[in-house]
Amino acid sequence: MVQIVASITSLFFMLVVTAVFAFVAMKSREKRDYEPIKKKWYKARTFYGTTLVILFLVVTIYTLRELPYDQPVYGEENLPIIVDVEAIQFGWNMSETEFSVGEPIEFHVTSSDVTHGFGIYDEDKNLIAQTQAMPEYTNEVYITFEEPGTYEILCLEYCGLAHHLMIQKIEVK
Repeated sequence: MVQIVASITSLFFMLVVTAVFAFVAMKSREKRDYEPIKKKWYKARTFYGTTLVILFLVVTIYTLRELPYDQPVYGEENLPIIVDVEAIQFGWNMSETEFSVGEPIEFHVTSSDVTHGFGIYDEDKNLIAQTQAMPEYTNEVYITFEEPGTYEILCLEYCGLAHHLMIQKIEVK
């Protein structure tokens, strides 16, 4: 049934396209002054193009304004805890796993073997921060936990047969 409907619909639109081409071909033989039409549509095209550029520029600036381009600014009294994280098949080596609510944390994430994904999940399994763990490169993730609880770090990139075992729990009190 679906194939019949698709065939009839396709045939209908092919006929419509053929009719449009035939109409344009017949009208192209008529001699008319082209300058007024050209002038009118150049204005429309200029307006349309300018409007699109401005719209996309506004949308781009609006959507990119909250990206964390720079390192967060910490006060001297509130320096971040730096946590070194090394991903290995199939686990995490972390310098610290217990934190307090409200203290800024800076995870320095790397890998000793293959590329891994470093994802921090809350108790409801919502992803709250993530980055890549790559060999010979260190990515930084900045986070301040607002709620106490047990958070999990999971690998977000398939890294081998025991990928599903790459779980590290961290406690926030």
